[in-house]
Amino acid sequence: MRRPALYSSSRPVRATPAAPETPAGSGEPQAEAVAAAAPARHRWRRALHPSSPALLWAAILALGVALASSLMLHPVQRRLTQEDINAAVLKTMETQVMPSEYARAYENIRPSVVRVVSYVKKSRLREEEAKPAPKGAKPKPLGPAREDLTGDNDEIENGVGTGVVIIDKGVILTNLHVVNGADRVKVVFFDGLESPATITGVQAENDLAVLQAAKIPDDLIAATMRSTGDLAPGDKVLAVGFPFGIGPSASGGVISGLGRVFRSPEGKQEMRNLIQFDAAANPGNSGGPLVTMDGEVVGIVTAILNPTSARTFIGIGFAVPIENAASAAGLPPF
Repeated sequence: MRRPALYSSSRPVRATPAAPETPAGSGEPQAEAVAAAAPARHRWRRALHPSSPALLWAAILALGVALASSLMLHPVQRRLTQEDINAAVLKTMETQVMPSEYARAYENIRPSVVRVVSYVKKSRLREEEAKPAPKGAKPKPLGPAREDLTGDNDEIENGVGTGVVIIDKGVILTNLHVVNGADRVKVVFFDGLESPATITGVQAENDLAVLQAAKIPDDLIAATMRSTGDLAPGDKVLAVGFPFGIGPSASGGVISGLGRVFRSPEGKQEMRNLIQFDAAANPGNSGGPLVTMDGEVVGIVTAILNPTSARTFIGIGFAVPIENAASAAGLPPF
């Protein structure tokens, strides 16, 4: 009879793979270093993975450092205070020379001031000289136009005065005595442009004439006119013109009085409601503007007072208020 097979209850022992032989001269430390290097490499790979939290925190830290460095190099500008503005203005005034009130007034009015020259024909003057003077009349004094009646040209300069542009189309105010009796009138603008002019209106009681220039500069600027209602003695004023043909010249002074009356030396004309001023004015200033420190016209220089026979300034000048002068040009009053 066949005997049944008998099985052992113990599990078979698996064969353990043989460890690689260690080269001669190598010991246990080298094996341990190899074993430790493998986990370290795995840790670095995990740290550098895009989804790694460590990498995210490192990026945030780098961004913060860059932002802080940028703010340190470019600090945020603080808001200006009134104290800062005051300090800056004070420093500017201490380090830079500011133009005077008179200089600013001159710059404002200068583009509107013109030289006015009147001419008469020599032939007409010769005829006048040949006429017998009325009985008892004083002989006429020799003026610029009567000093030389010889020469080939049949025209001679009769006088030089000043005018001011009040409308930028070439409308100019001047004194009537500057152009009265002239055969031809010429105006010279601030840029040197010369133009013939015609007399379009007169106001004899205020010694005013209105001229219209035939040619004008492209950038002609009309003067700004200002009411004399708030003028008071002591207010600063500037007179601009061509005294004795020299100019344009500026002279500064103050308002000396208002509502003055002036009678011409010959006693033929009396003007009222004039502005008295002490800015120097001489023959040639006639018709020029009297302006405030803003460069605004308040009057037209028309006469000077000199008790002697000399026609020179001794401290008293008169101007027609601009309200009267504007009405001569047909402009509405202020």
